[in-house]
Amino acid sequence: MITKRIIPCLDVKNGRVVKGVNFQGLNDVSSPVDLARYYSDVGADELVFYDITASAEGRALFTDILREVASTIFIPLTVGGGINTVDDFDRVLKCGADKVSVNSGAIRNPDLIRQAAEKYGSQCVVLSADIKRVNGSFHVFAKGGREDTGMEAIEWIRGGVDRGAGEIVVNSMDTDGVRQGFDLPLLKAVCDAVSVPVIASGGAGSIEDFVTLFNTLPGVDAGLAASVFHYGDIPIPVLKSELKKNHIPVREVE
Repeated sequence: MITKRIIPCLDVKNGRVVKGVNFQGLNDVSSPVDLARYYSDVGADELVFYDITASAEGRALFTDILREVASTIFIPLTVGGGINTVDDFDRVLKCGADKVSVNSGAIRNPDLIRQAAEKYGSQCVVLSADIKRVNGSFHVFAKGGREDTGMEAIEWIRGGVDRGAGEIVVNSMDTDGVRQGFDLPLLKAVCDAVSVPVIASGGAGSIEDFVTLFNTLPGVDAGLAASVFHYGDIPIPVLKSELKKNHIPVREVE
């Protein structure tokens, strides 16, 4: 049976890990290098590194910090932020990333997904979608959640998989940082639409939220969270132990 993955997310701004609520009000948390090392040591299955203002500021992702993070950890690393061209994929992979996450860059140029998948393989291309309900519909947002594209999210995700995305990160803006549980209706809609791995992001507040996620939606492959891990509210070894008790398969913490 395929194990469920637990993935901490490092939202990086100006070289520091930050966290907000509903994509607003960012607070400083820690050094990305220190946090990455900690998560690698305590049993996280993967790590996601987002340079969260690269797209909005129209610049390339911070590669110096990324190199240091990649050299520090021994788990797969997904990196996103300011990924607009195949050259950006190349640069980030050479810094030590295992997978590259695209969001705003793919919205601007959907063919980027196909180009990257053909060059590096679908397993390397992660489509991250920031999604919010607008008048009863799921809309895709760009530029770190700042801009409503007007696109319907499920169709956008389905199209991304058709172009070659090998994994989907579903970021629910409605539940981000609120700690009231994952956005199960949105996640179900995505799981029903695609056959590639789906990562749930936004809303984790307790161990029970992860148990509910995996029991309710067996099609979800991983749970991603930030603040509950960063602030020590949910220690990853304890989370994995509880998931195991609830018959949810996880990788053993070494």
